[in-house]
Amino acid sequence: MRAVSLALALLGLATALQALIFAASGSIALLADLIHNGGDALTAVPLGIAFLMHSRRAEGYAGLAVVAAIGISAVVAAVEAINRLIHPSTPTNLWVLAAAGAIGYLGNWGAAQIRTRAGQRLDSAALIADGNHARADAYVSLAVVASAAVVALGAPIADPLIGLAMTFVILRITLASWRTVRVAASSTGSP
Repeated sequence: MRAVSLALALLGLATALQALIFAASGSIALLADLIHNGGDALTAVPLGIAFLMHSRRAEGYAGLAVVAAIGISAVVAAVEAINRLIHPSTPTNLWVLAAAGAIGYLGNWGAAQIRTRAGQRLDSAALIADGNHARADAYVSLAVVASAAVVALGAPIADPLIGLAMTFVILRITLASWRTVRVAASSTGSP
């Protein structure tokens, strides 16, 4: 529970800071990252419930909820990126935007370390999958830094394109997490 709570607090803080910066920048790449980070922070809820229940079956269901949250965040990010391609708008406050990417990286990396260590200690496939997912998300957050740099070089179309590319990476993470959780769930008799 401590690991889940710490990861929730860390990602929640990163997401809140990114939301403030999104309001100032209007970056779709940042929006994709913050939607995904917010969804990731909320995955702590089903994992926490499963751990409180001391149930491997509940943990299997929590893992499925984590995968669903990742997938839904990818769909929302894709819709927003496509909308920005149709209705272009250039992000502003590019130094602050780059800082938001760094914040996302640090929040995800810290959450990954917390979740992976606890998952290994507890032999929890759901927590390990969530840690691996957060680690991959740390690198996805660096795409926000790349978006700020490319827009600063004069290519504002890069922002929604990077947001869309981030969506595809998030979908790959969803598939990998599904495989991990599915294997663990089948060994405990969950779905």
